Amino acid sequence: MQNRDYLLKLIDDGQNVRVWLAHTTNLVEEARQRHQTSATATAALGRALTAAVMMGSDLKSDHDLLSLRFNGNGPAGTIIATADGHGHVKGLIGNPQADLPSRFPGKLAVGDLVGKEGYLEVIKDMGLKQPFEGRVPLVSGEIAEDLAQYFMQSEQIPALVSLGVLVDTDLHVLAAGGLIVQALPEADDTVLERLENNILSLDQISQLIFVNNSLEDITSTIMQGIEYSILDVMDLAFRCNCSRERLGIILAGLSEQELREAAENNKDIEAICNFCKTVYTFSPEEIKALQSEKP
Repeated sequence: MQNRDYLLKLIDDGQNVRVWLAHTTNLVEEARQRHQTSATATAALGRALTAAVMMGSDLKSDHDLLSLRFNGNGPAGTIIATADGHGHVKGLIGNPQADLPSRFPGKLAVGDLVGKEGYLEVIKDMGLKQPFEGRVPLVSGEIAEDLAQYFMQSEQIPALVSLGVLVDTDLHVLAAGGLIVQALPEADDTVLERLENNILSLDQISQLIFVNNSLEDITSTIMQGIEYSILDVMDLAFRCNCSRERLGIILAGLSEQELREAAENNKDIEAICNFCKTVYTFSPEEIKALQSEKP
């Protein structure tokens, strides 16, 4: 079993399809530990993180960001995953302890937990005045199906999306990963049909990640009978860009009365990052300094 989180990007030699294949077991496990998620919440958040880090790999600038926001009015609450173009991703789930019984053995009830009475939003912040935002109604809350609809409706790209998280009975993540296949303009239907048949003959993506030694092994099966080239290999990781300075700026945004009360209580204030759950402690002296810096 592969221990490294990484992404393969490839294209067939006839330029009919683009393929992303990702191993995200470790970053999803880190997210589980940081957010203390239930089994089903782990699967929901893990799918969103996997999709975001795969889609974010196409970002060009160092400061570009891509965010996925799922809100289906289900028990999970809002799920957000944000990735950059360097294989780094962070995320959160509104109700990390929310859980539901599985409808089928071995299949966590992600769709029921997320809900489908809402929207998927894709936000691309490219450093312009206004970020690009695409929004589509949720199809099922299963994450992958919803993203396939987004690609078709918002970007007019036929796509197959498969995302999976395999959770053990002790709640730790055994395997996680994703597959995105996009048809390129004027794609040969024969190649698309062959690729579709190859994929339909395979097990679930999380099981493929669990039993195979590398993504390259899985790729050779997916692309059987189709000549292809690997365009890029990218390491992936859960990484948050929070800092004491950023959290201090947020604290400085509190009202003068709130800062004064905190200073008068002469107790430390703890600020917690919603994305990675890192705790930053500010002393009474630092609170007073923030108070004096307010205009």
